[in-house]
Amino acid sequence: MLKGFKMSMLSLRIRIFLSMIVLVLIASILMASISIIQFKNEAKEYHQERLERKESAIKEHINYVLSNTTYPLTTRNLALIFKDKIHELAQIHELEINIYGLNGKLQKSSKASFSVDTVKPPIPKYILKLVESSIEKRYVDIKNIDGIKNRSSYSQIKDEKFKPLGILNIPYVEDDGFYEAELKNFLLKLGQVYSLMLLIAFGLAYFLSSYITKSLKTISDKLRDTSLDQKNEKIVLEANSKEINLLIKAYNGMVDELEESATKLAQSEREEAWREMAKQVAHEIKNPLTPMRLTVQSFQRKFDANDPDLKQKLNDYSKTLIQQIDTMSSVASAFSNFASMPAQQNETLNVVQVVELALDIFNEEFIAFESESNAVISKMDRTQLIRIITNLVKNAIQSFPEEQIEKSVVVAVKKDNGNVLIVVKDNGNGIDPENVDHIFEPKFTTKNSGMGLGLGIIKNIIENYKGTISFETELGEGTTFTVSLPIINS
Repeated sequence: MLKGFKMSMLSLRIRIFLSMIVLVLIASILMASISIIQFKNEAKEYHQERLERKESAIKEHINYVLSNTTYPLTTRNLALIFKDKIHELAQIHELEINIYGLNGKLQKSSKASFSVDTVKPPIPKYILKLVESSIEKRYVDIKNIDGIKNRSSYSQIKDEKFKPLGILNIPYVEDDGFYEAELKNFLLKLGQVYSLMLLIAFGLAYFLSSYITKSLKTISDKLRDTSLDQKNEKIVLEANSKEINLLIKAYNGMVDELEESATKLAQSEREEAWREMAKQVAHEIKNPLTPMRLTVQSFQRKFDANDPDLKQKLNDYSKTLIQQIDTMSSVASAFSNFASMPAQQNETLNVVQVVELALDIFNEEFIAFESESNAVISKMDRTQLIRIITNLVKNAIQSFPEEQIEKSVVVAVKKDNGNVLIVVKDNGNGIDPENVDHIFEPKFTTKNSGMGLGLGIIKNIIENYKGTISFETELGEGTTFTVSLPIINS
């Protein structure tokens, strides 16, 4: 909609162009309006002065008739005095003349009358009062009849001793035909002149807008191409405007500062990358070390030389240690490429069995395992699956406060529409609402929950398998993490 159109969406070049055109249009409209008002004022003054001249000439003629009459100068004799003279006066001055008595009743009129005509109404009382109260003993009544302005002057007729005898009425219809024709002719010529000026303004506005914005376009093109990660060129241009030159100088100064900032930023990013790499390497190596330590401690605590299953237990412990050592080896060899760390070595495995095996390294009695079936066969990386389980269970254990007595961590595996769901549920502290949005950030960790770089890394592993990880938490009640991985058939 036009209502939603904003001037700010137009370019500076178009704004300058439109502004000059609008100025010319406004000037032409103002000139035409002033001309119309001037012509109307001149017509008004002309009719007013013409009526005054006619009235003055008629009154002089009336005074001449009164001074040469044989009738006594009374109001009653006015009809007799001007019986024949009033038509002569009307013809000479080309105006209708009416003579009223002082009481407002018509005595004589130059207008032809017929027997069927109604008696002409007397002068309204308010006009008689206005004539009587005015200094000049004169009043002009102005009315619009059918869109035509009618003036009607009323003035006293006096004898030689200035005694009022009657009231002279001169109706006057304003004829503006001459002024209307003049006005129409003037507006036509004005339109022709301003049409020519408008054409000139179009050309001049286009030239000026192009000239003014040429340097600005050069600067805008440079600004659009300016980037922190490339070598930016300075503007070599001498504009004819002080303001544009200041803008070019400011841009060139910005290019120098940007280049210096880019150098510092690159150095800072390299240092930060090495620091982040060191943190991630330390974290990923520490993860398998913890279960290895727990495995050795468990073996040391439960070692019995006379145990008939000693050989089998040694084999299980060794297998667990080897798995964690393989994990550290894969981390160390693949850390040069974090996106694919560690490289996926897919194999056909039983997800239920691998998850249960990963839980064997934890000695906590409150850890429970549940599965809807004995086997969920899929093709994926065993090491990475173990890392996912280890991280989530470890974080669940670290979520418990030291004073909590009843602790519970339940790990469940189930199938859901072609996906395998791994659910890790605890009844620990839960996650603070202000930390919910930061859980999977690589650098994020909290002292109570123990969640650090591990969640960010396992999220990356899960997403590499086109899977998802989500969680539900309630402060003081616990947290449930749900990993959904598509079952990749062999």
